[in-house]
Amino acid sequence: MEKHIHVTGTSVVSWKDAILQTISEASKTLDYLTEVKILDQRAKINGKKIDEYIVDLDLSFTIDRDRDE
Repeated sequence: MEKHIHVTGTSVVSWKDAILQTISEASKTLDYLTEVKILDQRAKINGKKIDEYIVDLDLSFTIDRDRDE
């Protein structure tokens, strides 16, 4: 069985960095991550430059029914 969770992450470096950081953070509490789908990308602008990169992700993970609690 596979489940999905929608998460939002940010970075001051790039959209790619926001994606990688979000996956890394999610993997600390979610086991068996299998797939990521990028749902949306946007950015906050301060003056003439991008201040923050924002991504919305759909993370898929497998449910382990045999896992001991």
